[in-house]
Amino acid sequence: MTQRDLVANHKEHYYHLHVEQEPAIWKLHRQALGLFAIHLHLLDNMAGQDLPSTMKAYVLEQFKTPYAFRDVPVPAIEDPRDILIRVDASSYCHTDAVLASGDMRPPPLPLIGGHEFAGTIVALPPGENSLSRGGLKVGDRVAVPGRGHHVCGKCLECQHPSGSDPDEPGYSVYCPYALGGLGIGKDGGFREYALVDSKQVEVIPEGMTAVEVAPLMCAGLTIYSALKKCDLKPGQRVGIMGCGGGLGHLGLQFATKMGLKTTGVDVAPRALELARSLGTGADIVDASALSAETVRQKMGKEDADEGREHYSEMGLDAVLILPESQKSFDYGVDLVRNGGLVVVVSFPAQGFQVSAADLVFRRIRVEGSLIGSNRAMRDMFAFCVEHGVRAKVKTYPFEKLNELVEDYHSGSVAGKLVLDLGMKS
Repeated sequence: MTQRDLVANHKEHYYHLHVEQEPAIWKLHRQALGLFAIHLHLLDNMAGQDLPSTMKAYVLEQFKTPYAFRDVPVPAIEDPRDILIRVDASSYCHTDAVLASGDMRPPPLPLIGGHEFAGTIVALPPGENSLSRGGLKVGDRVAVPGRGHHVCGKCLECQHPSGSDPDEPGYSVYCPYALGGLGIGKDGGFREYALVDSKQVEVIPEGMTAVEVAPLMCAGLTIYSALKKCDLKPGQRVGIMGCGGGLGHLGLQFATKMGLKTTGVDVAPRALELARSLGTGADIVDASALSAETVRQKMGKEDADEGREHYSEMGLDAVLILPESQKSFDYGVDLVRNGGLVVVVSFPAQGFQVSAADLVFRRIRVEGSLIGSNRAMRDMFAFCVEHGVRAKVKTYPFEKLNELVEDYHSGSVAGKLVLDLGMKS
């Protein structure tokens, strides 16, 4: 007898039961029928998928140690919001390094890291209304930013989403009950299969690969949203401290394509080389060779026709702070004109010291920026497709995550480092 026949028999027997006389039996049959129906629906949604029972995953078992390469069960869908994806690419982020060191709100271990990844849907949850956004289906390629996983939808933040480009009421990527998201407080994308929230993902645009998309899911979305937060118009000036890093080199591309006069600042030779190689037209500054005052005066001369003759009026309209050093922060603040905006994206454990004189007498505004909303993600994808924004990446086969991590810490590789699960070792 097939599973469908078994469910049909249960249905027929259920309708012949006298509920008032045999409530316990009725409940038993109702539960059994529901379980069989769910199982059948899962089988339908996984049609054509030959899923294994176990998979390989990189597990953080102790802080300040390499990831352990383990065999773990392929996760089962237990929440109607979830979909199961085969991970195709997973990018390494600075936050992964901070988390693995134990310096950022240490999560319970063991934990599968990775919060910027992309993959292909291999299974959907039961129920026709389980996917409330996007009409997702098996075979769709999706991009996964770790944030916004299982938001509560009811708290103050979810009902009144904050941020520069928030989603509709009922969903916020800053929900305090989301526990940091995938790869931060919950298992992430350093594995072959992953459960993700259907509301947190976006379908990958045609013409973009998983390897291209994965670095955009944190680095790209973060810098894009930070630039949007500046609320600048074409022709205004923006600066990017740390322009040759993972976020910074994407920021140079976004900012110049937005029509902003862009100044990128770095000190490391490899980072400066990457920034200049992009050909964005941005002014790339070696902070070890030029003072902030010199750079600011140069801007003043270029903007003389705008009436910026006094030194206080010269400089950037906004600057993004990506590095974690106090020197970088101070240099960035010194580049900003009076009344300008400083957007802090990095989060060093020791924090930053801010001059009260800059806040009071120069009227400098300081704001923070974290990650972008789903709306910002869709806008970013459209922007990338239209303007050809792509991360510079070095790919590694799945088996070499720990080698990737070593390269990251050595500073020997510029751009973004990405696990390509289709790449042969």
